[in-house]
Amino acid sequence: MASAESEQATVSLEAENVGGIERTQVTFEPGVTILVGRNATHRTSLLQAIMAGLGSERASLKGDADEGQVRMTVGDDVYTRTLHRQGSSVDFDGEPYLDDPELADLFAFLLESNDARRTVALGGDLREIIMEPVDAESIQAEIERLEAEKRDVEDRLNDLQSLRAELPDLEQERSRLDSEIEATRDRLEAERATLDKQSKDPAELDGEESELEAKMAQLQEVRSDLERTEFRLDNQQDSLDTLAEELVSLEERKADVTEDDLGDLASVRSEIDRLQERKRTLDSELTKLQNVIQFNEEMMDGTSRDIAAALRGDEGEGPVTDRLLEAGEEVVCWTCGTEVDGERIEATLERLRELRESKYSEQSEIESRLAEFKERRSTVQSRQRERERIERDIEEIREEIAEREEKVEQLEATREDLRADIEEIQAEIEELESADRSEVLAAHKTVNELEIEHDRLEDERDRVASNIEEIESRTDRIDDLGERKAEINAELTDLRTRIDQIEQQAVDEFNDHMDTVLDILNYTNLERIWVERTEREVREGRRTVSETAFELHVVRSTDDGVTYEDEFEHLSESEREVTGLVFALAGYLAHEVYDDVPFILLDSLEAIDSDRIATLVEYMSGYADYLVVALLPEDASALDEDYRRITEI
Repeated sequence: MASAESEQATVSLEAENVGGIERTQVTFEPGVTILVGRNATHRTSLLQAIMAGLGSERASLKGDADEGQVRMTVGDDVYTRTLHRQGSSVDFDGEPYLDDPELADLFAFLLESNDARRTVALGGDLREIIMEPVDAESIQAEIERLEAEKRDVEDRLNDLQSLRAELPDLEQERSRLDSEIEATRDRLEAERATLDKQSKDPAELDGEESELEAKMAQLQEVRSDLERTEFRLDNQQDSLDTLAEELVSLEERKADVTEDDLGDLASVRSEIDRLQERKRTLDSELTKLQNVIQFNEEMMDGTSRDIAAALRGDEGEGPVTDRLLEAGEEVVCWTCGTEVDGERIEATLERLRELRESKYSEQSEIESRLAEFKERRSTVQSRQRERERIERDIEEIREEIAEREEKVEQLEATREDLRADIEEIQAEIEELESADRSEVLAAHKTVNELEIEHDRLEDERDRVASNIEEIESRTDRIDDLGERKAEINAELTDLRTRIDQIEQQAVDEFNDHMDTVLDILNYTNLERIWVERTEREVREGRRTVSETAFELHVVRSTDDGVTYEDEFEHLSESEREVTGLVFALAGYLAHEVYDDVPFILLDSLEAIDSDRIATLVEYMSGYADYLVVALLPEDASALDEDYRRITEI
């Protein structure tokens, strides 16, 4: 699972004014690196420097500095990061290793404040953490685009298949016309033979024949024009009927998307902005609070002789306090330099920890509400896009209906004119036929009529043949459109199942790894911790919708081997920390973070005993190029001696 760029590469890190670090330079080789030291030895600060170089903005600037830098060299590539103080916040600049650190912050940088670890510890929404990096809005937009394309492809397929269905009737019509043409040709040849026998003086009849033939030809031409006009008129009427039905359908669909469904998008966006601003404020407050707590905890763990002397102002003659304080022992206050009861400082620390937990709880609640409002925004935007698309389609259809109605009026006027012309020509023909003519003239008339009929039938046959050829040409695309429809269906299936696949993979990864980790860590009477993926009904405005949830189960056993389900709240701190780490690892694998992020960082493992830390580190070392772990000396001593150790930062 090593990333291609960093595989087997040495990583060099230079950091200045990051966390508590004034200046340092460290190199990392592939494998496990242990940062060994007591509190206040800048181990967490070094982890923050690594995070900053990789792209995270969850690093702090040294308290007395306005600017900090990180330079990370991976093989032949160099990445830089600059931190600037802007009031109460820190701005980041430069070209880090990652373009987007979201996945790394969630599933690779596993410090105490890591969201995945905190969510497990506080019993928060596990699914929300796993799905946080998934751009559901983008997926939904792509689904809507493909659905629109699918509808267009289906409409074209239906039209072409309807045309193909006309082919048998057209083939039958062509065969009928071929038969009529053959029969008319036979009659024409017979009448011509009769005319040849009856004709005596053709010159005598030329003038009369020519006039009648001209009128008959004119009549046939006008009748052909009338047939073409009526054919076009029928097509326009059919198209108008189809458009009218489609318009009714669209109006019904538009009516289904009510104003209540659309909701107040502005108020939703305003609430999202408010929640995001509150979350940023909480993040900043938590970072500051965490730094205060960490600093105080480190100072409680021990103050060096020099620091204690400086606090007392006695130039190094005071007692050494670089050890854990017993209850009631006096300690030099690091704000005013006076002796203070250690229990009072510990009580203050406890209040700060409680405040931190309260802030974490509020942060979790804000994130949950933010996800809810983002989902609501996505739903409203989707409905708005659907309504806008329907309104555009309605407008286009109305315009097309108006154009076709205008064409119908023109064709109807043309039809009436042609009918009047036909009546006039027929009257002229009847006048010519009423004059006294010889049998030869009558025979000429019959021949002329048959010739006109023959030409008409051939024209009709050619028109039918042209329709057949056009339909066959157009229906050649049916296979291509069918293939595109299948491709769209496959893409839609992939998009619609992508979220399901990520959720299921995360659950499977967690359950598999949790089973293995619990087995090798050997917790007493803890049989299993597992996540169940379930569906639950929730209210979304006036509707009830189904959503996925992750339910965490804890199974214990009694001394006599009976198993029972316990509450997650009953887990020990050690068990919770392990569960949080394994949950983060599941997200790391489900989102394939290892493809882009070469590091996994671990800190704040003191709640887990040394032997289990050693086992857990060995287990997790197989999932990243570089596993960097911050440990106390007594915990580090339990780990494999072959692991590289850094003791000076």
